[in-house]
Amino acid sequence: MKQDSTRNTSYTVDCEDYVHVVKFNPFDSGDSCSLIAYGGKNYVVVGTCRFQEEDAEVEGMQYKPLRTFHHGIRVDAIAWSPETRLDAIPPQIRFCTAASDRKLRLFTSDLQDKNEFKTFDGHSDYINDLVFAPNEGQEIASVSDDHTCRVWDLEGNEKAHFVLRSPGMSVCWHPEEAFKLMVAEKNGTIRFYDLITQQAILSLECEQTPLMSADWCLKNTLKIGAVAGNDWLIWDITRSSYPQDKRPVHVDRARLFRWSRVNENLFATTGYPGKTTTQLLVHHLGHPQPILTGTAAVGSGLTWHRTLPLCAVGGDHKIFFWVTEM
Repeated sequence: MKQDSTRNTSYTVDCEDYVHVVKFNPFDSGDSCSLIAYGGKNYVVVGTCRFQEEDAEVEGMQYKPLRTFHHGIRVDAIAWSPETRLDAIPPQIRFCTAASDRKLRLFTSDLQDKNEFKTFDGHSDYINDLVFAPNEGQEIASVSDDHTCRVWDLEGNEKAHFVLRSPGMSVCWHPEEAFKLMVAEKNGTIRFYDLITQQAILSLECEQTPLMSADWCLKNTLKIGAVAGNDWLIWDITRSSYPQDKRPVHVDRARLFRWSRVNENLFATTGYPGKTTTQLLVHHLGHPQPILTGTAAVGSGLTWHRTLPLCAVGGDHKIFFWVTEM
């Protein structure tokens, strides 16, 4: 399928509210469909997606909502648990949210009668990101404007607490490096922590601020990417603590950075929501220019499909999907 570099969305899903955050399940849930969750003003919707790129019998895209979870407050971040299974009897859906009241909420549902949630208290300021331990899913890490990264068990007990030098913007946990946590700070520093000794073991420097988002490449544990100021930056952690590659991309500051889950050279960035639109750029390290430019009406959130070169952004009463080439 040939594509222009600047183009409209491949698919859209209509939502009943402004979508603040959207997240594909990055783990295999035992079903041929992909799970996706999105958060609005006071709820989270979980649904399944199937695309023609993976199933010839699908025309375009099939989206099916599974359940709406009442949240009571605006949803700012969502993390999926690897314990989510659609092929279990009964099925289990588990995810955690961060909200504007500085609390984490852990939701567990069998999509029938069992719907539980627990609230985790401890952060004293806005929570910017959270992630489940990628293999067993028994712990959750979160970072906040309160200059801390905290690791919790599923009962909400704090298992580890790292003091940061500035607001924590991103936290990543890699399935091949289960005893390390990557934390990116707004001041431009990215640190790796050993979860056994609870010590910092490595740090990377942007040399520019504000760092807004960073990600650890699933396909290559040595690659880290981030956006700071107007630029994207890429590190190979074996070579230097400074970026090997960087490029200015968003005129009025970059907001999010996410690696593709299927190709170590493919990543996406978004700009700040402007008055009318947000720019999405998909980049390939072998190309000097972005390979895809999209716009979303005041977009927020950015997520890649688990097995396809396809990413999604939330927006005004919609989720936008773009398919790109590998």
